[in-house]
Amino acid sequence: MTVWDDLVGQEPAVAVLKRAVAGAAARLQGGSGAATAGMTHAWLITGPPGSGRSNAGRAFAAALQCDTQGCGECNSCRTALSGAHPDVSLIRTELLSIRVSEIRELVRRAAMSPTQGRWQVMVVEDADRLTEQAADALLKSIEEPAPRTVWVLCAPTVEDVVPTIRSRCRLLVLRTPPVTAIAEMLTSKAGVEPELAGFAARAAQGHIGRARALARDEEVRSRRTKVLEVPFELRDLGACLNAAQRLVDAAKEESKASAAKVDERERSELEQALGMGTKGAKPRETAAALKELEDQQKARAKRWERDVLDRSLVDLMALYRDVLVLQTRAGAELINAELSRNIEQLASRTSPEQTIRRIDALSGCREAIEGNVAPLLALEAMTIALFEG
Repeated sequence: MTVWDDLVGQEPAVAVLKRAVAGAAARLQGGSGAATAGMTHAWLITGPPGSGRSNAGRAFAAALQCDTQGCGECNSCRTALSGAHPDVSLIRTELLSIRVSEIRELVRRAAMSPTQGRWQVMVVEDADRLTEQAADALLKSIEEPAPRTVWVLCAPTVEDVVPTIRSRCRLLVLRTPPVTAIAEMLTSKAGVEPELAGFAARAAQGHIGRARALARDEEVRSRRTKVLEVPFELRDLGACLNAAQRLVDAAKEESKASAAKVDERERSELEQALGMGTKGAKPRETAAALKELEDQQKARAKRWERDVLDRSLVDLMALYRDVLVLQTRAGAELINAELSRNIEQLASRTSPEQTIRRIDALSGCREAIEGNVAPLLALEAMTIALFEG
């Protein structure tokens, strides 16, 4: 087992990172020129959702700290991967953006020399969520890094990062993992039956975390099935509005269930840290901290709800993609092969042009929700467009 094992189907990217780690080790030993050419102080790792950007950043950080360049077994590897290594800083957010205060703290740590490890590694897992002020705070540290500091930024696409930062980073692009590689991972590492692993790998469309959830959780599969029933229920305007409402309600319920335990734990930890319930605690001293936590939790819940809706829209786009495959006789494998009979019926009574318009409607709905349009309004417009074509 090595630190690279979780990067499913990313062999070309892993090869690049391994060469960089070897170059970093040579640099520490006083090497120069070709021996260290693969290493640089700032990296930008991009790739589609679920491709393993964060895993790649963590694995790279662990390998840089490891005496054997990523064995996966030593204390440096284990603590770096878990986020407990003193010289590896991992920053991610469940909110809509990364605030400037978080980046300023990260920049302060980046200026320090490593305390135990070989490098000071700063991994920003959601670099696409940097605010303008946060990006400005980060820029100078990337322009003038400390001698043994390495920045690793992760984002879906290079365009999601401001030009002044991305121009100073070495770009590493991850590909969408092949279905066969994901299925093999599920069977060999998670013990999933081959048939279920194949279904999960296809349905996840290259998203490894989604594939794991589909393979392990019957409820996740049930929710996906209900989403894919929507196109076949749109018989009139009332059905369109009802379908939109059900999608919104389901997203709220799922995000609320996911947030409940996290919110409760965070509030309990904060109350304990503030000494609430002790003689020294006063309401006016704790109200501001609790209010800030509640605001953060509301923002996170909003993001999670949007993520659930976006996932549902992606599943629906895959369904219409399958319809288009049959209509054009493209011969490609169906993502939703288990629904082939329904897909054939839908393909037979519509035209390729109508299918493309429906895919455009789904894409427009995703953009509208991302642009803070009220989800219900966006989904109502989308379901009506699916019905009317």
